[in-house]
Order: sequence, then structure tokens, then C-alpha cells
Amino acid sequence: MLANQEDKWAQMKILDFLSADAILTELTATTKKGVLEELVNLLAKQGKVKDAKMTVDVLIEREKLGSTGIGQGIAIPHAKTDQASELVAAFGLARRGVQFDALDGDPVNIFFLLVAPPDAAAPHLKALARISRLLKDKFFRQSLRETKTAAEILKLIKDEDRF
Repeated sequence: MLANQEDKWAQMKILDFLSADAILTELTATTKKGVLEELVNLLAKQGKVKDAKMTVDVLIEREKLGSTGIGQGIAIPHAKTDQASELVAAFGLARRGVQFDALDGDPVNIFFLLVAPPDAAAPHLKALARISRLLKDKFFRQSLRETKTAAEILKLIKDEDRF
């Protein structure tokens, strides 16, 4: 059974946990907390997290350990919480950029938010690795920034997340 699950995680794709209705092409928030609230609310509306406020609180606590703003305009806020029953993600673009305490001090405009249940350490780490791998490519990042619709974002991610 365990080998079967590891196999499943090895084949995991980003679109396995990110859906079109969890994508915002125009975040309106101008603060770290606001971005987290906006993205978590997408997940809450779909029933993918039980309590939006509690989920945001957990993400803010995680941010206190160290910013998930990794630089180059990217942040991957993530946390494990009992508010999620499975690994889920939300994606948002902040065209003007948001101060997110990124490692390089620059504003962030690409946000990939991940939430997983407490017992989902392996898929959580695998998802972080897949997202990080894609976002290392500057052409991919630029293409994301140029998208206008959720459908364009999904296609771009699907095309790049083949391997």
C-alpha cells in the first residue's frame, strides 16, 4: 500500500491539486495578509478548506518562521492544517506586486498557495518541489506574468509540468 502511494506522489502533477476556480489573474490585495485571505477564500468557496480565517491564521504563523517569498517575484505560502482534507492549491497574480518580505526584498507578483492536512507531509513536499522546479525557469515566470485568463495559466502549467 505504501509503495502504491509513493508511486502516486511520484506521478503527481500540479493540476492534480490546482483547479481553474482557484486561480485569480488580478489579485486586489496590497498586503501579505490580504493576499493570503484572497487566495484562501477561493479555496473556502469551493469547500476545499473548512474555515478560511483559521487557515489564514495558520499561514500567517508559518510566515513568522520565515517568509515564503523566495525572490524573483515569487511566493509559495504553504502550511499543513486540519482545515484541509487533502492537498489543495490556489494561484494568484498581483500585477503591481505586493511586499511579501521576499528574500531579495522585491515585491511579489506570482503566488502559489498550498494547504495540506497535517498527515500529508510527503505530497506537501512533493508539491512544493514541483512548483519550485517550474518557477526556476525565468521564461515560464515571464509567461505566467503575461497571461490574462485562468485558462491560459492552466495550459501554461500543464505544458510545463509534463516531466
